[in-house]
Order: sequence, then structure tokens, then C-alpha cells
Amino acid sequence: MASTADIKNGVVLSIDGQLWSVIEFQHVKPGKGGAFVRTKLKNVVSGKVVDRTYNAGAKIDIENVDRRDFTYLYNDGDNFVFMDVEDYDQINVGAATVGDAAHFLLENQQVQIALNNGNPLYVELPASVVLEITYTEPGLQGDRSSAGTKAATVETGYEIQVPLFLETGTKVKVDTRTGDYLGRVN
Repeated sequence: MASTADIKNGVVLSIDGQLWSVIEFQHVKPGKGGAFVRTKLKNVVSGKVVDRTYNAGAKIDIENVDRRDFTYLYNDGDNFVFMDVEDYDQINVGAATVGDAAHFLLENQQVQIALNNGNPLYVELPASVVLEITYTEPGLQGDRSSAGTKAATVETGYEIQVPLFLETGTKVKVDTRTGDYLGRVN
């Protein structure tokens, strides 16, 4: 068991059986009364953010979360198979844990996986990835980048909105957090 003096940004706490990451903390010592620690916590799995206050010296549960680099290998039904880049061990991660990251995963792509006692918590992708458009309606003469957008399917099967002038076979940069088109890649 640790105390509130051990709270730092990025530390993962176990509260009521759930894992919460400390986003920010502030040690407050008012002129009257006891000192306390104000924290902003983010749920590691769901992403929900809450504020929580602890009395100074209160006991807290700090969990060990290991973020390691992995290479995505292939999809095996409901599981995604990743390989540790250091010791080449393979792990299966369930589709629920991978979540929306599945829309942007290509074979041999580098990702970070957060592990707690050997259990994968979440998959973290780079901020953007380069994907090829596999299908989109053909553009018409006079289509410009500021005119509007159209639907395009990328090589992972995910559908994004792109400018009207883009054609099938074009490589585009996509934001992995929002799924937004960021630009063409030559």
C-alpha cells in the first residue's frame, strides 16, 4: 500500500476494482484544517474522467502498468495476435480490448499495448497512419479540395470522408483518434 505522497502524473491507481490513471494532481494545504490531495483521474479502459479528493496520508493502491511495443501480426476471429518486439512472444488481444483501433490496424504495424499483470488493458496506435483508398466514387471534372467530401473505403475496410478529387489507389494519412482525413501521401 502506498500513500497520497506517492501520487504522480501517469501513476495508475486501483479503485473499487477498476484502474484509473492520474492525469493531474494538486497537494493543497489550507490555512485551517488538514491537507488534502485533489486529483483528476481517467479510467484506463473506458476513458471516463473524474475528480477525486484524498486526505493527506490516506492509503491508496498503486498498480503496475507496463507499456510495451508490439507488432500486429493478424486477426484470428475475435482475437488480434500481436508479437512483442523484444522477446518475440505472441499474445492474443480480444476485439473488445482493441476497440476502434481495429479500423486502422495493418499487418506488421507497430503499436503500444498497456499490460497489467500480463493482461492487456488497451492498444495505443500512433497519432496517424497511412492507408490506401481501395474504393471511392470517381471524381468529376471541376471537383476541388474545398467543394466537399465523399465516402471512401480504406484497405482495412473502414470508411472515411475524403475530398472529392481523391481517387481509388491514393494513399492518405488518417488520424487514428478521430478517423479524420489529414492529407495525401506521395
